[in-house]
Amino acid sequence: MPTIKRIALVGTFICGWCIGLTGTSQAQGDLVGQCQALLLEDFSGVTDAPTQITSVTYVDKADDRVAHCLVEGYVTPTIGIEVRLPADNWNGKFIKRGCGAYCGTMESVWWDCTNHVNDGYACVVSDMGHRSTLGDAKWAYNNPNLEIDFGYRATHVATVAGKAITEAFYGNAPQHSYYMGCSTGGRQGMVEAQRFPWDFDGIIAGAPVINETGAGMRLIWTTAGNLDENREQILTASEIPLLYDAAIAKCDGYDGDFDGIIDDPRNCDFDPDQLQCSASNGDDCLTDTQVDVARKIYSGPQTSDGESLYTGGAMPGSELDWVGNYISTTGEPGRYYFMIGDMFRYMGFLPDPGPSWQPEDFDFDRDYKRLGMMEGMYSGSNPDLRKFRDAGGKLLVYHGWADYSVIPLNTVDYYELATRTMGGTEAIQEFFRLFMIPGMSHCSGGAGAYAIDYLSYMEEWVEQGRPPDVLTGYHPEEQTDRFGTDFPLDPDKIEFSREVYPYPTPAR
Repeated sequence: MPTIKRIALVGTFICGWCIGLTGTSQAQGDLVGQCQALLLEDFSGVTDAPTQITSVTYVDKADDRVAHCLVEGYVTPTIGIEVRLPADNWNGKFIKRGCGAYCGTMESVWWDCTNHVNDGYACVVSDMGHRSTLGDAKWAYNNPNLEIDFGYRATHVATVAGKAITEAFYGNAPQHSYYMGCSTGGRQGMVEAQRFPWDFDGIIAGAPVINETGAGMRLIWTTAGNLDENREQILTASEIPLLYDAAIAKCDGYDGDFDGIIDDPRNCDFDPDQLQCSASNGDDCLTDTQVDVARKIYSGPQTSDGESLYTGGAMPGSELDWVGNYISTTGEPGRYYFMIGDMFRYMGFLPDPGPSWQPEDFDFDRDYKRLGMMEGMYSGSNPDLRKFRDAGGKLLVYHGWADYSVIPLNTVDYYELATRTMGGTEAIQEFFRLFMIPGMSHCSGGAGAYAIDYLSYMEEWVEQGRPPDVLTGYHPEEQTDRFGTDFPLDPDKIEFSREVYPYPTPAR
């Protein structure tokens, strides 16, 4: 097992015996000392981000990682950070990784840094200002300071602190800074471009939750709308393959290629009524009530008068991922019923209704009007990107057409609005490009060519002035890292590849 040497800060005591340990080479001892020296640095004066380092750890080289200095600490008052600094192969670059769902833990994101550090990046992650599981929002209950951190502050100040620590360690500021995240991490990237346009040279935002409360409302509509008066599921997991097979059969060939992938589901006119039972119920058809629920899932939330409240619903081709997320296999509601329930109990309304609130309590004729109270805290929907453009920033957004979690139509809607705001397609593509990935699920996976080395394309754009006119996606035999950091892929384990073009050019 590789040796890990931890240097702990207890009061004002510095672990002086960590240098020159028996068996430690001079070169390694210098690196350990360089790592330890960070404990002597005072980061309390970092502008807008007073920071305290709580421990440093020299991590030896192993088969799957390079030697690096792990720095742990926090930005006042409660934003936990971890910075990983390559010991001897720094490429002069810095990257901030985003988190997912409600964040609240660094254990779920620190591994995202591993390949970056191996490639020479200084890498920082944070817990977004609170400790929690990915699926609970109790930390936000009547706590606007933590909601501000989650909404926009934590990503920015963790970046500022991470850059300060990086410069202290190497003696030089990073030459280039990048951001990469998906889902909530995608929203973090959009917020950075809109609120803090000087933080990064390049931002990669996947499946961004551009509208936090609106996306939550759509999931309440989807999960609670599938429950009858006895709180039992109407559409069950056993019916979902019927919907998926029918949608693929109807729309797969619209692009001229029958490959099991719906390239652009907006062109798909699939209606679940074709599966409606004609006489008696059976295993190969849906009841009237089940057809109605399926239509609601595809349409997205509406008032009782049929007024649309959001930019659509789940797309044809995403159905297999409904199981477990919208619909459980155990009879209780799917996992999003509970996860998004926490959003509206503790962070979606002002004031917070608290633990007694249930997803069925959401009034689609009234409550959508109340979401603006908190949405301003979280929103990544500002289409005015002039400051980011003028700062020289580059923005690459990607989204899977088969995403069940964060519906792709909202991202398309944002891009089209930003295009009009910024002067048209030619003008916006100078600095902002959107890639819609056929058949890709949430952040990764699915039937399509979802494994894409986004960071390499971004580096070429920022550092060499070559914008990504086309991305090459791969479909590996086995699931790869959801954010594409495990490149290069083994060519012998790739089932197929496919090119994807900047929206609105369709994949072909």
